Amino acid sequence: MGYLIVFLISLAFFVLTFAIAQSQKNNGLVDIAWGLAFVVSAAVSYLLGQPQGPVPLVITVLIAVWGLRLTWHLARRNIGKPEDFRYAKMRRDWNPATFYLRMFIQIYLLQLLLSYAINLPSIVRNLQDQADWNLLTTAGLIVWLAGFLFEVIGDRQLRHFKADPANRGQLISGGLWRYSRHPNYFGEATLWWGICIMAVSDGRYLWLILSPLLITGFLLFVSGVPMLEKKYAGRPDWEAYKARTSKFFPLPPKK
Repeated sequence: MGYLIVFLISLAFFVLTFAIAQSQKNNGLVDIAWGLAFVVSAAVSYLLGQPQGPVPLVITVLIAVWGLRLTWHLARRNIGKPEDFRYAKMRRDWNPATFYLRMFIQIYLLQLLLSYAINLPSIVRNLQDQADWNLLTTAGLIVWLAGFLFEVIGDRQLRHFKADPANRGQLISGGLWRYSRHPNYFGEATLWWGICIMAVSDGRYLWLILSPLLITGFLLFVSGVPMLEKKYAGRPDWEAYKARTSKFFPLPPKK
């Protein structure tokens, strides 16, 4: 029953986001709501389950820190700007008669299902019996911290780079971006591996590895990385950068 309640509250959250986005004619708001959706499902499951011990509490807090930080980062970047080019293209290309239904199913409902599935390590640990803290839990916390720092620092470096008028039309290739073409996405995938390690640190619920596999695969092969790679494909500076810089996992640049 707890799982259904968490899902229904998450559904209500995305329906509300959809309604606000349509009133503003800006479906980019769903990107801002992405991180907040994890905070909602983690918090609701924690309140429903009232779990004992530090593991579920720490996992829930870490997800809240990540989700609220990401929400603030995207809100500061996107609010007041035109609709993201991806959604603007959908608005132009899709049949107006079915646009809203298709948008809700293909974008909002998909994000609901993805966020719920990816966040299962926190939902399961909050609603089920708990485990004591051990060395593997600590290892998971360290992995989460490494991923979180990669995402935060990568986003910060990109924001400062774009804020400098001298860099207009240029590609960032310094800092963490020297070692990975997408350090922020690498960081996001890594922190979810840390969450998973913490959630399965007592040897149970090993199937929760589906969570980090899903977010890693989604970022690498569906959204995130492929969309940006396609956006810049063919630019001489991008092709040169691509030839010397690792796509995802941070590695020393090629000569």
